[in-house]
Amino acid sequence: SSDVGSSPPDHYMQVLSCKQGCVTELASQPGREKPLEDFLPSHFNYLQFAYYNNGNYEKAIECAKTYLLFFPNDEVMNQNLAYYTAVLGENLAGPIQPREEIQAYHQRSLMEKELLFFSYDVFGIPFVDPDTWTPEEVIPKRLREKQKVERETAARISEEIGNLMKEIETLVEEKAKESADMSKFIREGGPLVYEGASVTMNSKTLNGSQRVVVDGVLSAEECQELQRLTNAAASAGDGYRGKTSPHTPSETFYGVTVLKALKLGQEGKVPLQSAYLYYNVTEKVRHMMESYFRLEVPLHFSYSHLVCRTAIDEKQEGRSDNSHEVHVDNCILNAEALVCVKEPPAYTFRDYSAILYLNGDFEGGTFYFTELDAKTETAEVQPQCGRAVGFSSGSENPHGVKAVTRGQRCAIALWFTLDPRHSERERVQADELVKMLFGTEERDLLRETEPEQEPPAAVVVGKDEL
Repeated sequence: SSDVGSSPPDHYMQVLSCKQGCVTELASQPGREKPLEDFLPSHFNYLQFAYYNNGNYEKAIECAKTYLLFFPNDEVMNQNLAYYTAVLGENLAGPIQPREEIQAYHQRSLMEKELLFFSYDVFGIPFVDPDTWTPEEVIPKRLREKQKVERETAARISEEIGNLMKEIETLVEEKAKESADMSKFIREGGPLVYEGASVTMNSKTLNGSQRVVVDGVLSAEECQELQRLTNAAASAGDGYRGKTSPHTPSETFYGVTVLKALKLGQEGKVPLQSAYLYYNVTEKVRHMMESYFRLEVPLHFSYSHLVCRTAIDEKQEGRSDNSHEVHVDNCILNAEALVCVKEPPAYTFRDYSAILYLNGDFEGGTFYFTELDAKTETAEVQPQCGRAVGFSSGSENPHGVKAVTRGQRCAIALWFTLDPRHSERERVQADELVKMLFGTEERDLLRETEPEQEPPAAVVVGKDEL
């Protein structure tokens, strides 16, 4: 049956496609528009030349033959190989083989490509080959013809788009000349929609655009509850690929995501009420951001992380670094060139960011905005319980965190996107888990969990109650 087993092949194709994409990841560099072309074969081009200069003809032949695995008809490399063979002698040069591990990689990669192209041709699962060296015969004939037509169409469309982009650039430049002050186009200043929350600093007082500081987002009891949750549920290096000191060797980082906290609550390893509070508080901040910045489309969670950074006492003497160096959330900041390049590995899809602080009883850890030079400070925000700082994620808002020199600084870091395609997958799972755990009786459950204290109204406000 055509319905049987459709999911496993799709998963397997994704795994193969991911493997094929590894070379693109390795060849990508910050600041470059495109990955380095022919990243792996080019190593052996350089190596054969280096060995030739060193007089090591055996290794030069090995590397030349390895390169020719990928480009067997390369005229220059074949000439080089013929020269090395003549110098060393056919009897010594002949037995030299390409590097064994590269032969294995080449063979495996071709087999993966065959499967992926077959899947593309038969099942319509798209595959974009990252390599230029793939032999034509690996691609099914029907697909080759289709791709030829697509390339011709793409070239024509690309030319038309190029002409259109030039016209758009001209219009943008003219518009920029009309008004260098873009702040008048920003419609911030909407209601916060939650009682008790108040704006204490806006873009004007923060000397920038699309910036806000809100106090009263959490009560002292809620801050303490979330701090206890962090210390009970957080893992060292969580959210930082297991690195306990990802930004500075002078601090340790412990974090927990919303989904992980809810699962631990479900298992009874942490108070379920606390995990639910964490979930609801992130929703609260999202609604505030949407309303205050008067966004016409909803924000979607890109990533949520409750994290505590703790100063390592014995590593504070003579310290000159930051807890988190100045950066921009959706582009790669080049402070020397005063530019921010919006390309991977930056999270280019992030549109708004927010940090909700749980405490202020530590030394250092001040959040600050800068100019694009990453040096000129424009504003500072001192963390305290229930204070949130929100801002747009682009080059208009470079920011960093000063060193935490004593104690523990805890906060919920939130990144949002306007593009639902980049909505956090974990958040969808968290939403489903909350529905399963609480359903329509969530308030009754909360009352039973802590009868002497009902949850604050802001915490239990649902999506449809705003």
